[in-house]
Amino acid sequence: MTRRAALAAALALPALGALAQIPAGQQPASQLTAVMQADVRIMDPHASTVYITRNFALMVFDTLFAMDGQGNIRPQMVERYTTSDDRLTWTFTLREGLTFHDGQPVTAADVVASLRRWGPGDGLGRHLLAATAALEPVDARTFRLVLSRPFGLVLDALGKPSSLVPAIMPERLAQRPRTEQNSELIGSGPFVFRRDLSVSGATQVFDRFRAYRPREEPADFLAGGKRVQVDRVTWRVIPDAATAANALTTGEIDFIEMPAFDLLPLLRRNRNVRVVPLAGPSMWQGFVRVNSAAGPFADPAVRRVLMMAIDQSQGPQALGATGDLSLPQCLSFWMCGGALETTAGSEIAAHPDVARAREALRQTNYRGEPVVIMQATDIDAPRIGSEVVAARLREVGFTVDLQAMDWGTVVARRARRDASWSLFGVHAQGFDLASPLTHFYVGTNCQDFTGWHCDPRLTPLLEQFAAAGTVEDRRRIAAEIQTIAYEIVPAVIWGQFSQPIAYRAELEGVIPSGIPVFWNIRRAGR
Repeated sequence: MTRRAALAAALALPALGALAQIPAGQQPASQLTAVMQADVRIMDPHASTVYITRNFALMVFDTLFAMDGQGNIRPQMVERYTTSDDRLTWTFTLREGLTFHDGQPVTAADVVASLRRWGPGDGLGRHLLAATAALEPVDARTFRLVLSRPFGLVLDALGKPSSLVPAIMPERLAQRPRTEQNSELIGSGPFVFRRDLSVSGATQVFDRFRAYRPREEPADFLAGGKRVQVDRVTWRVIPDAATAANALTTGEIDFIEMPAFDLLPLLRRNRNVRVVPLAGPSMWQGFVRVNSAAGPFADPAVRRVLMMAIDQSQGPQALGATGDLSLPQCLSFWMCGGALETTAGSEIAAHPDVARAREALRQTNYRGEPVVIMQATDIDAPRIGSEVVAARLREVGFTVDLQAMDWGTVVARRARRDASWSLFGVHAQGFDLASPLTHFYVGTNCQDFTGWHCDPRLTPLLEQFAAAGTVEDRRRIAAEIQTIAYEIVPAVIWGQFSQPIAYRAELEGVIPSGIPVFWNIRRAGR
């Protein structure tokens, strides 16, 4: 029985059944219930790049700057800032009245400690700290950043929406090493995490932070006034996609972050549900990450065969992201439609062809060694993308061993720098991929990061990109970086597509985004 058939048969049945419920005496006056992509297992915003941790961070914590719906970086916690003529000295003043959830005021010392904890773990943050000569409080609301060399992405770093979020926390918590996760989750964001009402693996509960002071301007994606219109938001964990879709159609939940593609036609036909495709940096690119350190793909000539083989029209189609939900082909590592889009160096991948790839493989030293593809079966896009890539590589002549496992096992096993794996399927949003410095599979050049690609030509180019003062310079350097990426093949794109969101039609003020936000939302008539 397909999931679509299961949904059609179950529309009149209760969807949530025995899932954990909040005690009746603690029910708020108004609330929203959302089904998110996964359970939140890591809640420390500086400890993990997984997207559900990022989503959690943006509920509980606030940032100094934030991205608006047009991609501009605007002040958020910061009231004003100045720069010296040489743009090496930056002085920032926080807004008055900012408080943490424990009632303590947000100070410049909290900010400095938080940035020093966040930076070493983040791609863009590392470049910022490497260019920093001094970062220190001036007074209770003011701090100063002094650069040792030009760095053109200061505001982009402090307001980045992608993992890791530069979340601000109390100094005493920020002094804990990033490798030691904070269990005390105190931010200054619009929601307070209610650990006492949450059930691991079932629910995460957030209450409106009544002392939060939103900015005066209207909400605009992550920027502007984050005005919370409900008393409580509950995230539910419903692993079965049909059950989640059923709960949405019956009104038992209000929002699904990632409805299954094969259920979208049924959801679209329901007049009580809105299905909204997402564009721009909210789109996703599917990749296979390549193990450049061991196994058959330690040979760059064998890696380049992947570029000749993979047809980007196949993955999204198999996923169900058809029509306006996908692009027929995207040759830009920095996302098609993004500010840095380029086709530089992509000739090898422009016209995928099995016969050409098969002949190229014969010219390499590959002699039938197993290509081990780790397939995460609990996430649709990596699961299906891996299957499509495996079938294509078999056509080319590779000996493929497609190994099914959950995503947690993939994450653990991909840390092994040996021939126990060759490829794994993954997908990432444009918020992370739009810049070489934040791109997981390019910006990690010569670092101890899964895949372990290393080319000495990339390191100075990444530094030049960080120092570039204009968009034109960044575009030129990004094109040079991509040319090398197509040559060394740290990863291969298997498609660019949109993952729609779905929510009840009675909700107003929903901000359409691949990063779900729950401020600005209210029910019609309330």
